[in-house]
Amino acid sequence: MKPHITRRTALTALACAASVAPGLSLAQSERPVKFILPNATGSGVDAITRAAAPALGKALGTTVVVENQAGAGGVVGLQALTKNPPDGYTLSVVSNNVVIFPSVLKSLPFDMPGDFTPIAIVGSTPMVLVVNPQKVSATNGREFIAQLKAKPDSYNFGSGGNGTILHLAAEMFLDEAKVTARHIPYKGVGPMVTDLLGGQIDFAVVATPSVQQHIKSGALRAIGMCGDKRTTALPDVPTFVEQGLPGYVMEAWFAVVGPKGMTPAAVKKVHDAVVAAFNDAGVRETMAKQGNTINVSSTEQAQKGFRTELAKYAALVKKAGITPE
Repeated sequence: MKPHITRRTALTALACAASVAPGLSLAQSERPVKFILPNATGSGVDAITRAAAPALGKALGTTVVVENQAGAGGVVGLQALTKNPPDGYTLSVVSNNVVIFPSVLKSLPFDMPGDFTPIAIVGSTPMVLVVNPQKVSATNGREFIAQLKAKPDSYNFGSGGNGTILHLAAEMFLDEAKVTARHIPYKGVGPMVTDLLGGQIDFAVVATPSVQQHIKSGALRAIGMCGDKRTTALPDVPTFVEQGLPGYVMEAWFAVVGPKGMTPAAVKKVHDAVVAAFNDAGVRETMAKQGNTINVSSTEQAQKGFRTELAKYAALVKKAGITPE
């Protein structure tokens, strides 16, 4: 016999459903969005992401968790991202390292950009060539180049790993200045900066946010900016263009990407959150202090830009004479 459903029973059931539904919705909104960074703590991308994380969380309506997975210059973290579902809950902020890898590494465990969803190129961050003042007496570009010419291959420079933008930027400087130095790759920017401060290496090209405080304290000396104009973060540091190297202009940009196969709705949600977060007054102030220029692209521009940049850096790698490893 079918059970008899009274009006009281039906109302009770509806009340129970109403009490449970908000809980289910809350649970869904409490699921954190994780940003896997293929960079070590202390990198420019790390500083940018952590500064924007609270605003990103607010825009996404949930908590943002930042997880550093450095290794192989960034390949380890990128490979980890590809293994996550394309639901918008696992993302990454990457530098233009990602479009250099195919030109400098013989094999990659993923296709760039085929195994990813470029969502937005967020902006650019200035790079600066710095020296340990205890190891290098030069105070400007001309003096530094003269020292390198006087002692070929006697000085060494560090990078966050083979084939990274920092490695390429330093190699391009050496090529333009017609000098030589020995490259020492590290497993991340943080360890490299630590050794630069300690005098284990002599100089490096780094993202300004990574070393800004060390320059201000005098622990490191800025020799020149690598972009085509000075940065508000270090207004007294001239560019290398100003110092006699008109062909040396290198830039670092950063972008938000997700795994391959994200739906248009998921992409739009993340893109809208990126726009909102980097328009936040507090985030904009921090970005300005770091010297970053924010200009969030559309998703279409990002996807086209990744492919354009792949070709651009392939040409630069060839010009610098870097052999794929």
